[in-house]
Amino acid sequence: QVQVVESGGGSAQAGGSLRLSCAASGSISSIRAMGWYRQAPGKQREWVAVVTSGGSTNYADSVKGRFTIARGNARNTVYLQMNSLKPEDTAVYYCNVVAPNSYWGQGTQVTVSS
Repeated sequence: QVQVVESGGGSAQAGGSLRLSCAASGSISSIRAMGWYRQAPGKQREWVAVVTSGGSTNYADSVKGRFTIARGNARNTVYLQMNSLKPEDTAVYYCNVVAPNSYWGQGTQVTVSS
């Protein structure tokens, strides 16, 4: 079992920045990948970014060049640096840990105003 806790988020103006953090605990030696998803009101949850245990990263086209995902030194943490925020980035952001089952955090709200 893996427990996942997100932190960060909040409100920002368009063009601003926010940073999300995610920490996994429990069976962290089984972690294969950590990533972020988001769900806007009335929309389906969508994938945002992922980092594998090998350090490879990948991003959704909608955030490429603006968001950066990175692992912490402890390897059971992951960060999402969000720059050049747009109102359409407003959503609840969820951390996902693959270990190898999929585990989710409770979500953290990000609101971007124009």
